[in-house]
Amino acid sequence: MKKILTASLVTAMALTSVNASSVDNRISELETELAKLKKDLKKQNKKINEVKAHDAGDNIKWGADVRTAIDNINYDMASGNDYSKSDLMSLRLWLNMEYAADSKNIFKGQLSMNKAFGADFYDPMSDGYSRSMSMGGSFDWTGNEALTDNSLKVRQAYWLYLGDNAFGADIPWTFSLGRRPSTNGFLANLREDDAAQSPLGHVINVEFDGLSSKLDLSNVTGISGMSIKLCMGQGSTNAYPMLTPTQYANDDNQLEDITLAGFIFEPYNDGQFVTKATWYKAFDLPGMKSPMNPDPDDYFHQFGDMEGGAFSVLVDGLTDDGFLADTKVFASIAYSKTHPDANNVDGGYMLGSNESETGTSYWVGTQLPIIENGKLGLEYNHGSKYWRPFTYAEDTMIGSKVAARGDAYEAYFTYQLTDALSAQIRYTAIDYDYTGSNGFFGNYSGTPMDIDGIKQAYTMIENYDDTQLEGMGLTAEEIAGMHMAHDMADMIVDKAQDLRFYIRYRF
Repeated sequence: MKKILTASLVTAMALTSVNASSVDNRISELETELAKLKKDLKKQNKKINEVKAHDAGDNIKWGADVRTAIDNINYDMASGNDYSKSDLMSLRLWLNMEYAADSKNIFKGQLSMNKAFGADFYDPMSDGYSRSMSMGGSFDWTGNEALTDNSLKVRQAYWLYLGDNAFGADIPWTFSLGRRPSTNGFLANLREDDAAQSPLGHVINVEFDGLSSKLDLSNVTGISGMSIKLCMGQGSTNAYPMLTPTQYANDDNQLEDITLAGFIFEPYNDGQFVTKATWYKAFDLPGMKSPMNPDPDDYFHQFGDMEGGAFSVLVDGLTDDGFLADTKVFASIAYSKTHPDANNVDGGYMLGSNESETGTSYWVGTQLPIIENGKLGLEYNHGSKYWRPFTYAEDTMIGSKVAARGDAYEAYFTYQLTDALSAQIRYTAIDYDYTGSNGFFGNYSGTPMDIDGIKQAYTMIENYDDTQLEGMGLTAEEIAGMHMAHDMADMIVDKAQDLRFYIRYRF
């Protein structure tokens, strides 16, 4: 019996040894297979990442911004009449594009549609006014801000290069060329509930084609946010059209090229305290001749050059916490100065003067977070007699408030309904002291005339005949001037108001 038990134990031990060896071999095989699978999976993940990166690089990133608005606008004329539209409905679409070929090169673009609701029944042939300027004909400075039709137009299209060490120093730099983001700039962006674009909104708010190059000086100076940017652009091109004998050559019978150059300097910017200064000069600026100097063969002429500048300060947060931490306040001062061409068609006059005239403006405002997701904005600006900025594309239906030769008041409330949906109600009121706030640079629409004087002349002509006026001691020349002012009074805006409500969707 003992021998049988011993033999059985030996047999069991032998079988156990065989099974253990088999298990060890199987485990070793599984480990080999697992290692191979991990290696194959790593290769597949690398390939997938390469495909993802390739696909991301080959596709433009799109964003959409759709705003539906209704405006109640009103104009009080110097004659005492008023013109209005209480239900101007509009639809603005921005399609935003961005593509980065690598870490140094970026393309950005924006397609735009801006239209009134429904069909446009305005007939320029019978009503006498052409929309060619606002639709990108003679000038495309406001081609995407004016209400036109349902066609898509290019609002922005430019490439941006990001450099590291300018001049061999620790100076990050950029260079950009194309149809630049030259509207909705610093301070003008606040009421629009957008990030600030390149220019200072106090003096430049107009679509433009050109270049810019920025040097970030903060590393070499030790001053937070210090930078300087050079900007150059062209506002029109003189050239014969295609299919003419000398296509694209200069046409000596048309306006010369309109050009502009300047710089933007940021002395200090830490995100809370933001300071910006700008200076520019624009060359060969256009306008219409004086009605006293008619020319049936030409519509626009060039009258001279103009320079301008601004210094703007924004404080984004007055304290570290609490209500004032999210409160913004700003102030800006600006000037413009004409340089008439002594040989222009109106005898060297520009904006009604053959001397170099300086205009000034100041602008203050605040934005208050009065409730959660809601902010209240208040703004005031004033412009002098010869004030003339490039703010034709400002997003106000009644014309640029910043360009007012007089006083402008504005209040708005913006509320974020959801992550993608916002609403705003805004009221803008302008009280003009002088004519020509939204004109060009010649003597027809650019000359400042005292509006109170025009109103007084209108009242006098309405209530007294020429004999009675002579009896008051007025000369024949003075009476003739009063008649001219009377005839113009119904074309001169004394005050203007715009009440707007919009719903905006963007992602």
